[in-house]
Amino acid sequence: MKNGIHPENYRLVAFKDMSNEDVFITKSTVEAKETIEVDGVEYPLVKLEISRTSHPYYTGKSKLVDTAGRIDKFKNKYSKFKK
Repeated sequence: MKNGIHPENYRLVAFKDMSNEDVFITKSTVEAKETIEVDGVEYPLVKLEISRTSHPYYTGKSKLVDTAGRIDKFKNKYSKFKK
């Protein structure tokens, strides 16, 4: 491995899946503005829209996640090209 190209600021970070409130803790270098307390310990918090506990590939359940209305935006944008 090359020296000096890997980050040195690894720390424990809590990732929270906002669709099902699942929280998991892992090492990361991601910047976080919020914190969360898990088992009496405070961790930096990163909020996720979808994770391994809610993704259809891992759960086997079909679930439509459209938090920003992306499908409607697409349909409205390209509706003028219909024949």
